[in-house]
Amino acid sequence: MTNHIEPTEEYDGRIRVKLLDDHADTRVIPCSSYTEAITLVKEHQHEVTTAKIIDREQEVVFSSADMKIDVWESIWKNEKRRQSVNVEDRDCPYDNISCFFDDLCVQCKMDKLQDEF
Repeated sequence: MTNHIEPTEEYDGRIRVKLLDDHADTRVIPCSSYTEAITLVKEHQHEVTTAKIIDREQEVVFSSADMKIDVWESIWKNEKRRQSVNVEDRDCPYDNISCFFDDLCVQCKMDKLQDEF
């Protein structure tokens, strides 16, 4: 049982799958993750002319007209894995182990803001 624990993350539906068909209306399906978007493309790719995955910045990151979904999924997984292990070391003056160049700890963020003024 969850004891009524609320989820810590909310899905915003900003990743979308766009299914374009020459003989029917275009359908846009909001997704909570790339994994869900990939699954949707795999399910519908043979029913439509083109299937696209659109990211949170409204850019097309996949189009079935350019590439097979299995190839794109493999590239996406490799890039995701690479990014999760490729983190630059940072010597935090507060010895915070979760302080990175692109994601500073609270103390370093405050120092950075103070330095700007």
